[in-house]
Amino acid sequence: MSYLNFTVETDADGITLVTWDMPDRSMNVITEEVMDELEKIIDAVVADAGVKGAVITSGKDSFSGGADLAMLQKMLGLFQKEKAKNPEKAAKLLFDGVGRMGSLCRKLETSGKPWVSAINGACMGGAFELSLACHGRVAADSDKVKMALPEVKVGLFPGAGGTQRVPRLTDQQQALQMMTSGQQLSPQKAKAMGLIHEIAPADKLIDAAKAMIRNGLKPVAPWDEKGFKLPGGPIYSAAGANLWPPAIAILRRETYGNYPAAAAILKCVYEGLLVPFDTALRIEQRYFTEILQTKEAAAMIRSLFVSLQELNKGARRPAGVPETKFKKIGVIGAGFMGAGIAYVTAKAGIPVVLIDRDMEAAEKGKAHSDGLISDAVKKGRAKPEEKEKLLSLITPSADYADLAGADLVIEAVFEDSGVKKIATEKAEAALKASAIFASNTSTIPITSLAKNSARPKNFIGIHFFSPVDRMMLVEIILGKKTGDQALATAIDYVRAIKKTPVVVNDTRGFYVNRCVLRYMSEAYKMLIEGVPAPMIENAAKAAGMPVGPLALTDETAVDLAQKIMKQTARDLGEKAVDSEQMKLIDTLVDRHGRFGRKNGKGFYDYPPKPAKKKLWPGLKDLYPQKRPEDVDYEELKRRFLMTIALEASRVMEEGIVTDPREADVGSILAFGFAPFTGGALSYIDGIGAKEFVAIARTLQKKYGAEFKPPKLLVDMAAKGETFYQRFDPYAKGPAKQAA
Repeated sequence: MSYLNFTVETDADGITLVTWDMPDRSMNVITEEVMDELEKIIDAVVADAGVKGAVITSGKDSFSGGADLAMLQKMLGLFQKEKAKNPEKAAKLLFDGVGRMGSLCRKLETSGKPWVSAINGACMGGAFELSLACHGRVAADSDKVKMALPEVKVGLFPGAGGTQRVPRLTDQQQALQMMTSGQQLSPQKAKAMGLIHEIAPADKLIDAAKAMIRNGLKPVAPWDEKGFKLPGGPIYSAAGANLWPPAIAILRRETYGNYPAAAAILKCVYEGLLVPFDTALRIEQRYFTEILQTKEAAAMIRSLFVSLQELNKGARRPAGVPETKFKKIGVIGAGFMGAGIAYVTAKAGIPVVLIDRDMEAAEKGKAHSDGLISDAVKKGRAKPEEKEKLLSLITPSADYADLAGADLVIEAVFEDSGVKKIATEKAEAALKASAIFASNTSTIPITSLAKNSARPKNFIGIHFFSPVDRMMLVEIILGKKTGDQALATAIDYVRAIKKTPVVVNDTRGFYVNRCVLRYMSEAYKMLIEGVPAPMIENAAKAAGMPVGPLALTDETAVDLAQKIMKQTARDLGEKAVDSEQMKLIDTLVDRHGRFGRKNGKGFYDYPPKPAKKKLWPGLKDLYPQKRPEDVDYEELKRRFLMTIALEASRVMEEGIVTDPREADVGSILAFGFAPFTGGALSYIDGIGAKEFVAIARTLQKKYGAEFKPPKLLVDMAAKGETFYQRFDPYAKGPAKQAA
């Protein structure tokens, strides 16, 4: 029998090799068709008396990315439709659909013939669960091989037996850590945990897998054998008593109860290990059915999987513009940002010329890359030869003529219009007519900077976030005259360096900084109101933000916040800045010399390591303090998320961002907007525009105009619309959206 997604060959020893290689896909994923074919293959292996066992591997560089989450979205959509007609039938359909892959894994596991998974590359999610159901597991000795159950990162959990097999193969503490964090395992780590049996040279992988079968691999899982004992001891044991109470507390500390899927993992493991294996699988199936219906799962799947993938594939790229294959990139300015841009460019294998005022400054910029890659080598994340290759791609220079032949030049000089004007003119004099010039400005509008250019159609903003090597988002800013070629080239570049592009129209602060400044501003207001600083920071983190707003101000620098406020007042008038907030920041900077982490004192004090930072005790002396019991903690949490979401909705109303996918993904990747909500706009959609507007108006009466809902939201509330209905990202082409 022939299959679309698999090839099946049986050798002279009676061992069947099943090679998973989906056509028209760069990576294998689990779909309904894949499950149908895999079931037929299992049946054929069982039915053929001449077959002793089977090896499953991949015909691609990776093994598999796991389940196609679009399949789960479709399943959920059918459930919602049926639920309106027949809730009981709908629940059974969803439960059965959810259990399909788990049942398939169990069928393979109890087939009576040995199966070995030969893991040749990344093996994620449901694909790793399939491997865990095999009787033997061999991984290639390669940096490409990573194994993980990362479902929690998209609001789900391993639902094909993962929560039951992992804690029966390794101790419960490691199992919980792996599944609640989505941690990736190297072959060595997976073997040490007992999750795989062997590591083999990549070119001997299939031989090693077949040898396991030839050597008499038992076609029985350990938990199906009489007398099986859990590797970490039973739940009700001294080890269990030491693990479970703190595990629940740690989960609460890390998630603040915002991630139902993470809690479900603990429930599945705890309850599942108390019962026989097949009963445990039913428990897992029930919890997965429940979690799949949560708004957190729906929002996270959409933003952190579907939308993220679409943006990474160039969803906003203008159609009909040929793709740019970069032969050379120029970076002007070898300071912290420019050096970081040069590093990620070279890491992507693209030659880069790093320009600064003199060779000493340019060499110092290259040394930044040396430090980053040397650290990666030291930690085993890169090989010495990778370091040599990366550094060979960076050419430091003080001569703009060395930019000749560059496809793209990124200017990352000091945030001063005059300095940027000189850099633009010098670069354009050396560049070919078709080259694209980009500015990494974070505050100056691109349209005004483009006036310095002889070819404004080729002028664009490419705004990185600090630190460049770690931050995954890049804002691409369109000036009024920016052309499609510049936009396409910028998107091609961001994709080449493996970051996520979002397209933003020109405005002060663009998208991300406007939202972040609202977040910080709300914290300053709370301080002025007398809310104790620890409550402010804890409320923000409990709301889902990764870093408190006062800590974030310290990271970006308190004196920078002062400069931004003063510049805003100069440009837009004194009323554009809250005078009390200005006074607070002036007090910290001018009276107390507290500039942030960079000088060891800001809102926090930074003692020498290993001591941890602590909030500056002097904060409580700046304003009369409220008693904690008089502060509405839930309202603090809501204020943080509401003020950011309202700014995001204003950005949409003004046409600065035109695609809700970009607003949502951008808010999560750039400043960590409560990922469980799916992003700033999904947060509004999740509450509902009508209720959101009502809450905003209540907060407006108490705290001021920043909570005034924009006309767009009021209109959406009246019509019962969501952002994804109003701004349907699939209704218009990328070129129109970018205009």
